[in-house]
Amino acid sequence: MDDKRNLILAVLLTGLILFGWPYVAERLFPGSMKPAVTAQKQSAQPGQPTAAASGAPALDPAMPVAPQDRATVLRQSPRVVIETPKLTGSIALKGARIDDITLPTYRQTLEKNSPPITLFSPAGTKDAHFAGFGWAGEGMKAPDANTVWQASGSKLTPTSPVTLRWDNGAGQLFEIALSVDANYMITARQSVTNRGAGAVAVRSYGFISRVGHSKDPSTWTIHTGPIGVFNGAANYDIEFEDLDESGDSARLPSTGGWIGFTDHYWLSALVPDQKASFDGQFRKGAGQTYQADVSLPPVVLAPGKSLSQSNRLFVGAKEVKVLEAYQDSGITLFDRSIDWGWFYWFEKPIFALLHWLFTQIDNFGVAIICLTFVVRALMFPIAQKQFASMAAMRAIQPKMKALQEKHKDDKPKLQQELMDLYKKEKVNPFSGCMPIFLQIPIFFALYKVLMLTIEMRHQPFALWIKDLSAPDPLHVLNLFGLLPFEVPAFLGVGILAIILGITMWLQFKLNPAPMDEMQKQIFAIMPWMMMFIMAPFAAGLLIYWITSNILTIAQQSWLYSRHPQLKQAPAQ
Repeated sequence: MDDKRNLILAVLLTGLILFGWPYVAERLFPGSMKPAVTAQKQSAQPGQPTAAASGAPALDPAMPVAPQDRATVLRQSPRVVIETPKLTGSIALKGARIDDITLPTYRQTLEKNSPPITLFSPAGTKDAHFAGFGWAGEGMKAPDANTVWQASGSKLTPTSPVTLRWDNGAGQLFEIALSVDANYMITARQSVTNRGAGAVAVRSYGFISRVGHSKDPSTWTIHTGPIGVFNGAANYDIEFEDLDESGDSARLPSTGGWIGFTDHYWLSALVPDQKASFDGQFRKGAGQTYQADVSLPPVVLAPGKSLSQSNRLFVGAKEVKVLEAYQDSGITLFDRSIDWGWFYWFEKPIFALLHWLFTQIDNFGVAIICLTFVVRALMFPIAQKQFASMAAMRAIQPKMKALQEKHKDDKPKLQQELMDLYKKEKVNPFSGCMPIFLQIPIFFALYKVLMLTIEMRHQPFALWIKDLSAPDPLHVLNLFGLLPFEVPAFLGVGILAIILGITMWLQFKLNPAPMDEMQKQIFAIMPWMMMFIMAPFAAGLLIYWITSNILTIAQQSWLYSRHPQLKQAPAQ
């Protein structure tokens, strides 16, 4: 077994692990939090689901055939303005709904006049997505979607909280004290005071409602849709399609944790008291309406008594440092709202190093190049051992060839003789594969970091690379944008992909020509196959691989000068 065969095997295994492991793991190691789906029968009135047993409100009816203009709907209710460094929008006093949220620091596209990202829109609009807090119970009249609340102020900011009040006229006073921080978290302290003559049973709830699936498709590497942490475990198992097929609700009781909906870069999540038990569920309504809600256990409130309970709402960008800060403050596994996957333990350090380099350099492309230098420097001692092993393997190739000829009809005997030869010559035939296997978690971690983290979104590098998280925009087939047609993704070979193929070809060219003709053909084709395979990937990933190839070429040239026997044809 010579070194080239080992390299081919390593490359094939690398591809299998990199692209096939998450698919296999999803089936062999299913998530421990796969929820039981509990039937919630629909009411006799079509298009209006019943309220959940937990007390959360019924979903709105299906989106109208002709959705209303967003600005028009916003004018239909008196509002409290929301203004923070990262959030702008308003709260509808009718229904006490948080249904108007935009992110002024993020744009929809790279265009100079691109509008900011809109996350929440009121019911009745095309992309309705909103949240609210309320109460359910017995022996009292609870506020609902038509209740008009009174506000203590006209603007909610990090320094000016606002309290919403409503008296039901039957002895109960309801309040929602709202505050917001400088990032993306809104806190709602829900209070009810029983001034009536009899006891009432109350339970507080929060809900997030949305129309339609996420515009970002859910894939085997990036989950979008229903998400949450229940009883200390992150749950990525529920998809919009699961709710569509069952037409029922997925109920997830938990102590601590959170529940909501995630897009690629954005999150809306309800965060109850982390020490309290809550009843969480995802529900499907008429058409494509979905709801995530939480409710706390019911409490019997005697006359003259009050009850206060807190809920929080996160609505914003999944910035790693912000999520980690909320997690450090007590929100269980809040950073898992980013679907880091199986290599979580390795991806976080890669991200931390890359982000630190970016803060020092202020260019993510250059930061990726510097990260590559760091990785290659750490692996340099291993590469030296690899080349020494390759030299030893090449020196014993004539002996290996002689054994293969001698025992070509006796495979067990051949294997035994080869093992004895390796032991005698103190050669490890698999040591040359080690650097490739070590690159697997690094490569996959960088892939996930580039694809997942919003810190990479719309980050430019140089020249025509305006977004490192997107594929190379200049394609050969449309003459680098001169011809007016879109190139299919699988044929979208750009400049970076071509450079990748050339550097891989040069890297293989430096190696001694393999003796086996099949190996020669594989090594001749592989660089150009990888060029097509990698073309649709993020530009930042290609920059990493190109830089790594260039460093490998330099490293090979230097190490070949120290091991000249590698360049020599083996003795016959």
